[in-house]
Amino acid sequence: MLKNVAALLLDEVHPFELGVLCEVFGLDRSDEGLPVHDFAVVSAEGPVLQTHAGFTISTPHGLDRLEEADLVAVPAGSHFMDREYPEEVLDALRRAVDRGARVLSVCSGAYVLGAAGLLDGRRCTTHWRHSAELARRFPRAVVEPDVLYVDDGPVITSAGTAAGIDACLHLVRQAHGPDVANAIARRMVVPPHRDGGQAQYIKRPLPRTACDTVGGTLAWMERHLDQEMTVEQLAAQAHMSPRTFARRFQQETGTTPYRWLLRQRVLLAQHLLETSDETMDVIAGRTGFGNAAALRHQFVKSLGTTPNSYRRTFRGPTSVSEAA
Repeated sequence: MLKNVAALLLDEVHPFELGVLCEVFGLDRSDEGLPVHDFAVVSAEGPVLQTHAGFTISTPHGLDRLEEADLVAVPAGSHFMDREYPEEVLDALRRAVDRGARVLSVCSGAYVLGAAGLLDGRRCTTHWRHSAELARRFPRAVVEPDVLYVDDGPVITSAGTAAGIDACLHLVRQAHGPDVANAIARRMVVPPHRDGGQAQYIKRPLPRTACDTVGGTLAWMERHLDQEMTVEQLAAQAHMSPRTFARRFQQETGTTPYRWLLRQRVLLAQHLLETSDETMDVIAGRTGFGNAAALRHQFVKSLGTTPNSYRRTFRGPTSVSEAA
């Protein structure tokens, strides 16, 4: 059942994430034959709340409104990573789950669910910038930083900003079927389902080592990503034995030569997909993957999406017709 939805707001709420909930669950689309939700905005901290954008929100609904909700949704807010939450708010969230309701967080709203103990032993996610801190603060949670949303029983957590739309449409799809979810997505002019996960949106600069032992070899590797490399060849480049080189490399970069090289090749492929019209075979050659099939395999494994889908996301449609 998904008829009654309450958005639970705390001070310094983010308007966009709140707007996602209002758009999916709060609009009357009965003229199109779509279900209508009994939707309410609930304040957890007084009748008037500040937003992080400088304006206020007022609502007549207090925490008692949560008691009748099928879904309690918590949008993101400023400083959610390091603030304390009123115990009555956390109790209300626990009661909701105990009586069979579902709870949803958008972005940093996951910290509120974590403070209520609802992430303990559950898979969850949040914005990639905050996922490491979420795992540190709630060590019993199973944080998955690369996905757009996670549905683990009664608890649904979503990643940053627009990923909240993905999670909301997922819930609509479960409750009302794909036709309803697709119709709402069409009205919102968004895809009903997005391929891939957060990994494709994370900006990862090329790692640099603070040590000089393998620094020169790293620079050489970056300049020759299109070439085959073995540990023996790299060790010779660094004037070390293969065993010593592998040990020093791990110590100074935190990873193996193979994994470091693979990451740089994927990064270069991302850059070429974003900035050029090169075919997949050409990009595969320039990045050392050899052919488009190998590029696709490693790209999907690393980022959870295909090279062509990534290019469409970050460049828009192109004239490239090669499948990848």
